[in-house]
Amino acid sequence: MRPAALARIALGLALTAAIVWAVFDRQAFDAGAIADWLRDLGPWAPVAFVSLWAPWALLFLPGALLGLAGGALFGPFWGTLWNLSGAALGATLAFLAARFVASDWVARKAGGRLKRLLQGVEAEGWRFVAFVRLVPLFPFNLLNYALGLTRIRVRAYVATTVICMLPGTIAYTYIGYAGREAVSGGEGLIQKGLFALGLLAAIALLPPLVRRVRGRFSIGDEANARNARLEGEES
Repeated sequence: MRPAALARIALGLALTAAIVWAVFDRQAFDAGAIADWLRDLGPWAPVAFVSLWAPWALLFLPGALLGLAGGALFGPFWGTLWNLSGAALGATLAFLAARFVASDWVARKAGGRLKRLLQGVEAEGWRFVAFVRLVPLFPFNLLNYALGLTRIRVRAYVATTVICMLPGTIAYTYIGYAGREAVSGGEGLIQKGLFALGLLAAIALLPPLVRRVRGRFSIGDEANARNARLEGEES
């Protein structure tokens, strides 16, 4: 067996074992203990927090929990920056891991509906990534691995992921910040609470808005393709 194939098998088994352990031993990832550990790191806390996103995404741990913690620890601005950086890092690593371990095998074995699905996703490219990132109905961790099984370009995946995760990242970060302020009795709690509720409402409105915009683009693309066919027939 080739070294590359052995490396794929080894990485796949290691990831599977780690994910199973994380799923069945969730109590090992105590949010309060992690927050205390980060506070003790002082100026190194942002670096550790961003790095923590990598295993968090790879092991299917709840990203929303870490996003809220980022807002509570670092505030709305820096929390958003560190959350977005960490989530992008974790999403990219999971994408690359899936591509390295199984994308070639999936491409060889895919047939029928699965093959047509993969071809449709790859044809959409960055637009498909934008859609699933903006609509918060798709599990973040599972999506990272699933997209790695396609032939979407890494650069397009990373850039679209960063841009389209920003609205949700801002919302979760600010909600974490507002929760911290509520616990500590900070000023302007009503305004901050209302703003947090507004962000949640905005996230809830994203799915129909994105579908409507995407539908208009699809109609426009079909019309352009039809016009191009007619012009070709006339010539």
